[in-house]
Amino acid sequence: MRTPLIRLEAPELAAEIWLKLETLQPVNSFKIRGAANAIRQAARADVARGVVTASAGNMAQGVAHAARELGVPATIVVPENAPETKLAAVRRLGGRIVAVPYERWWQAIEESRFDEIDGLFVHPVDDERVMAGNGTIGLEILEDLPDPDVVLVPWGGGGLSVGVASAIKALRPQTRVEAVEPETGAAFAASLAAGSASRSDYRSSFVDGAGAPMVLPRMWERAHGLLDGSHVATLDETAAAIRLLAERTRVIAEGAGALAVAVAASGRVGTGRIVCIVSGGNIDVGRLATILGGTTP
Repeated sequence: MRTPLIRLEAPELAAEIWLKLETLQPVNSFKIRGAANAIRQAARADVARGVVTASAGNMAQGVAHAARELGVPATIVVPENAPETKLAAVRRLGGRIVAVPYERWWQAIEESRFDEIDGLFVHPVDDERVMAGNGTIGLEILEDLPDPDVVLVPWGGGGLSVGVASAIKALRPQTRVEAVEPETGAAFAASLAAGSASRSDYRSSFVDGAGAPMVLPRMWERAHGLLDGSHVATLDETAAAIRLLAERTRVIAEGAGALAVAVAASGRVGTGRIVCIVSGGNIDVGRLATILGGTTP
């Protein structure tokens, strides 16, 4: 669905901050855009045996939702530490879950396949149809707000950032598009510093939908000349942004969904017109309660 772009009423902040609320998608995340586009554009014969993806949760829901529309099975390969809230949502959509160690899950992402399961593999980021679906967010932003100074995009694997930046740069190249990562896995920032696809000192956190141990070389080739920079948010900043969104807009964001707001509110991006993509709202209730109580998980 087309999601709203709303102003964050925070007069104490110097910047003019706008929120692109992908939390309002049917699966509470932007991932349905890319998943639906990739599966609908695939040949019917290719999806007849079912679809497979590797995801910690949000892409899993997008793929399961799109597969259910077509009446084909969806199998989701997840890391063993995937949040239960997201897994329960996949099951409600009829998806089958296969949990594997994180290293095996990441291998499937690196290799764009999981040979143990039959079906069309839909890569969560490194698929041009997925990125094109994500890019519709950029088109909608410029239709609603034609002159943003900066668009901040959470970086997980790069599919959202590349898709949004491709659309915005084609229509308004003077708008800066910058990635945002958690301090627990800032691989894109490390890659920009090194000038090549690099690894990060990754550790798991409540920001489970963004951050990664490395930037895939294919995504680096697409992203490094397209994005204008990157920012790293601390866990405390991200938790504070979740609280800010809940208090001021009554929007529930997951960790990844609050990253852009965390950086915009910090003042590190400047004082212009800033669009923050609130990418998803699938967060465990216990973690949300902890954060709203004033503590960082």
